[in-house]
Amino acid sequence: MTEPESTPFHEGERAIQERYGIHEQLAKRGRRMIRPYMPDQHRDFYSKLPFLIVGSTDQAGNPWASIVAGPPGFAQTPDATRLQVSAQPLPGDPLATHLKPGASVGMLGLEPHTRRRNRLNGKIERTANGAAPGFRVQVDQTFGNCPKFIVPREAIFQPLDPETAPKISHFERLDSDAQRLISEADTFFIASAHEAPNLHASDTLTIDRSAYGVDVSHRGGDPGFVTLAGDGAFHYPDYRGNQHFNTLGNLVCNPKSGYLFVDFSSGRILMLTGTSSIEWDQGGTGFPAGAERMLRFELTRGICIENALPLRWAPPKPKPTKR
Repeated sequence: MTEPESTPFHEGERAIQERYGIHEQLAKRGRRMIRPYMPDQHRDFYSKLPFLIVGSTDQAGNPWASIVAGPPGFAQTPDATRLQVSAQPLPGDPLATHLKPGASVGMLGLEPHTRRRNRLNGKIERTANGAAPGFRVQVDQTFGNCPKFIVPREAIFQPLDPETAPKISHFERLDSDAQRLISEADTFFIASAHEAPNLHASDTLTIDRSAYGVDVSHRGGDPGFVTLAGDGAFHYPDYRGNQHFNTLGNLVCNPKSGYLFVDFSSGRILMLTGTSSIEWDQGGTGFPAGAERMLRFELTRGICIENALPLRWAPPKPKPTKR
């Protein structure tokens, strides 16, 4: 009897691939591109970064997108299947309560000034122990992403002024400052999740359990590409990418999602959790040029954190002619 062929994509991701008629080619490509380890290039890349984006879920299953930062070298790889992060979540970031052994996390390494990015999904293996801050992640999946839509700007680690206390506020509606940050953003990050159900292998296909968990990804565009709705929601276009549909596949199965916006001038961050819905292009009008879908986010609750991110950002560089 032939062993069932495995796939690195869960049912939500495959449903979208089938919608566009590309599931067969993606199944073959995915098995080559998605790895259960970090190649040496990724290991070297993570060790040079001053920040990482982390996706996690709270006890109610709500995803959150977070940022952790440290001097280059704060992220190390003891081996090809583990990433050690020697940094604590920011004050007020719910990530601090999510970092428990066995918890799923999605991670994004981004070097904006070179427009390089790599993704890692896995599970918390170990958390802070005594004087050693941070956490360790056991790899489930790793893969690279193209530089498309990354706005080039350099992030520089800069220790915080110990005399300046962090400012944390919670809200359920976007105030004018939050609306301004969102409407002027050229970058944000989205966390999504779909945990594994009780799987039953078919005769022809078995889903690799590493396909499930938490994912975090980058979205970018010209300032104004995120538009506010009158009811407090916001919309943004979704363009052709690597066609894995990791984020959208999660949202098809579970609309809960988390968003992270960074004010690159002040270091203020906006963390939002709520639900996202997908508007599929059925040949109608109203989509921006080149957009294949539109997404709508409705806020459940949010957190604004100021004076807590030890990074300073250089002004964005001119955009490349090809994005």
